[in-house]
Amino acid sequence: MRVYPEQLTQQLDKGLRQAYLLFGNEPLLKQECGDSIKQLAQQQGFLERHHFTIDNQLDWNLVLDCCQAMSLFSAQQIIELDVPDTGLNANQAKALLEVIEHLNPDILLVLTGPYLNKKQEATKWFKALDAIGLYVPCNTPDAKQMPRFIQARCRLLGLKPDHESVQMLAQWHEGNLLALAQSLHKLVLLYPDGELNIVRLQEALSRHNHYTPFQLVDAVLAGQAKRSQRVLRQLQGEGVEATILLRTLQRELTQLYKMQEMGKKGTPLNIIFEQFRVWQNRREMYIGALHRLPLTRLVGIIRQLTQLELQVKTDYDTNTWPALSALCAEICGFDTHLHYA
Repeated sequence: MRVYPEQLTQQLDKGLRQAYLLFGNEPLLKQECGDSIKQLAQQQGFLERHHFTIDNQLDWNLVLDCCQAMSLFSAQQIIELDVPDTGLNANQAKALLEVIEHLNPDILLVLTGPYLNKKQEATKWFKALDAIGLYVPCNTPDAKQMPRFIQARCRLLGLKPDHESVQMLAQWHEGNLLALAQSLHKLVLLYPDGELNIVRLQEALSRHNHYTPFQLVDAVLAGQAKRSQRVLRQLQGEGVEATILLRTLQRELTQLYKMQEMGKKGTPLNIIFEQFRVWQNRREMYIGALHRLPLTRLVGIIRQLTQLELQVKTDYDTNTWPALSALCAEICGFDTHLHYA
């Protein structure tokens, strides 16, 4: 059964499940959900914990022994398994299935790992655990989800932000939930009445948003011109090297070029996406980019990017960021001062 982090408390009030799957890209949510589960479990007598990291060196017999042996301190035990970022190989999946077969009411199993795609959710081990437990996707809210996420957090803390405050908190903390959590707790201490407005936020907080080059790529692929410029300015302010961004964009543009070539030869779009391993939830973004960037436009943008990269490597005094900003706008579909030969 799938529940989201904000729904977990309500589910825990109904009692413990035998297994919990905490998977996603947001460490803070995984930590908070894990703490809530273990706190309730300890209150109900699960006093001993065993923690294992799944890798090629793990002795699975130790995990099985925990399922079969009586605890030294309690009849009930928590077994925590950390799944690697690369996922489970065939042998590890087989070993996990054996552990699942040996679970009993005195064992609480908690798995923590990276984002799961649809293919991984269709594996035998996932289905076996999903049938007896809860799957909690712990992913960082995107720009659209962030305001609702912030409002829910504020309600729990007794904070009452107005609409403008929610939007400002979302912009300032996008991509950095840990900083958001710290900021909200600071606001609770500073303003006991819970009332939040822009003036109070500006007096109390500094900007904490943290972006990655991959968020810039997503913004330009989606054609989000304003967002891409905001992300680019923040990356510049954080001291990210322009060459890193250029190479990241170049890799994505080259992939789009290859996709366009395959499409021109009559290859179906779903086959193209499968070959380039584009996840289902990202395909709409790529479809928009492919419609917006035909081959001729892609060639021009890639040529301009290459010239810009050469300039960066040969002229250390040049200010690359205005040209990089214009390049991102071009990828988003806007005509700028760039001229293609």
